[in-house]
Amino acid sequence: MKRKAGAILSSIRIDRTGNKKIGVQLYMALRDLILSGGLAGAERLPASRTLASELGVSRTTVIDALDRLVSEGLLEARVGAGTFVSSTIRNKVRLPKVQVKPETSTSCRLSDIATQAARHFAPRDRLPDKSAAFVTGLPALDKFPMAQWSRISARHWRSDRDALMGYGNPFGLPALRAAIAAHLNASRGIQCDPDQVFIVSGAQQAFALIARLLLNQGDKTWFENPGAIGARNAFTAAGADLVPVEIDDEGLVVEDGLSKEPDFRLAFVTPSHQQPLGKVMSLSRRLALLQAAEQANAYVIEDDYDGDFYFGNQPLPTLKSIDTSHRVIYVGTFSKTLFPSLRLGFLLAPPALVEPLKTICTSSLSGSPTWAQAAVADFINEGFFATHIRTMRTLYRQRHSELHIHSGLVAPYLDIQHASAGFHTVGFLKHPLEEQRLVDEAARAGIVLSAIGKYCLTPLSARGVVIGYGSCGTQTIRNAMKTLSSVVGELV
Repeated sequence: MKRKAGAILSSIRIDRTGNKKIGVQLYMALRDLILSGGLAGAERLPASRTLASELGVSRTTVIDALDRLVSEGLLEARVGAGTFVSSTIRNKVRLPKVQVKPETSTSCRLSDIATQAARHFAPRDRLPDKSAAFVTGLPALDKFPMAQWSRISARHWRSDRDALMGYGNPFGLPALRAAIAAHLNASRGIQCDPDQVFIVSGAQQAFALIARLLLNQGDKTWFENPGAIGARNAFTAAGADLVPVEIDDEGLVVEDGLSKEPDFRLAFVTPSHQQPLGKVMSLSRRLALLQAAEQANAYVIEDDYDGDFYFGNQPLPTLKSIDTSHRVIYVGTFSKTLFPSLRLGFLLAPPALVEPLKTICTSSLSGSPTWAQAAVADFINEGFFATHIRTMRTLYRQRHSELHIHSGLVAPYLDIQHASAGFHTVGFLKHPLEEQRLVDEAARAGIVLSAIGKYCLTPLSARGVVIGYGSCGTQTIRNAMKTLSSVVGELV
């Protein structure tokens, strides 16, 4: 195996007009890099011939400087391996901290939209990267079929480099767009042309793209209250005027939206599994929402973030599948069905928006990574995706059941709701306890909860927490419920 060539030392500057000898300059520059942490302990330096060529000095000059540093113990010469920064100084030097003074409001001028949006952004916790009880939004990464995925990925990395490593199609890889269209038809009852499918870097980019396409500053946008924080911030960033619409057991209360703002421009809903309350929008409400959108000449964003994981009775048809007026923009993500770091999602546009979206994508987007799209396309076409979805439906049903088996431990304090899809539910507080206090105390005990209040545009009378069970094994759920019982018991 070819050895690493060593660090690139382009920051070293040799002054050939000064009085200081070149060898001394090189010695002092290398010494400063080592002592400041610019060269880490045990890091390999370039070969003397390479360093001499890159700096434009003689090899003898380089060897003299290196030998001096070796004699001082800052470098180690290993026969047949090269020259390395001494391992004895590993972790004993630190890069200097650079003090950055924040810009004042008078010296940093932002756009009006950015200034206004900053005042209305909802605080958003760092998205989870580790499985734990009871994080939300994270699928069961331990059950992902890594063997099949690795084989497919490796196959593509051995394929045509031009097709894999160049700039991809800004609308998405045609093979993946076709695979998604076929999947939506078979699993969600949505008939569409692959030309309507646009690949994006996650659902969040889809929301931002739609907002850029459709919204002017101040446009009225119906938004579920409580609702998804990421989408909320995307529309806020575009200058939308968000109208909080109530949620009940049938989902979005269309009459509430009409009473507050009948002339809306856009509506955002999560009908298959409301985020965060977990309600499923009834068919009558879906039809009422479509009718309201048609009357207002508005569009509806259907965020179907975990609709593939429906484990209740027969799922209701998607909004998109019953949309006869072409008002629904359907958004999906592979962050939940596969894994979040893939950073792939898609939107399905109504026919009238296809060409405008193509114009925006061509003009301002470079497309998502081609290799990932190619791998996902094969993962779908070869049947692994469907198998994985079925497996995860069963798993999430089991983990949901496990949560409720042990819900009696917290029953005096929390009313944990039954879910019919996805991998989170909510627990409503039965005592006059502050949501955030419970969240904070649970965090100290190693349990991650989210307060319902942080999802709200306007306050709710009900108080509670969001409980994720997708990334927790059964034993983890049992232990966490016992811990949570102790935590909340001490607070009430």
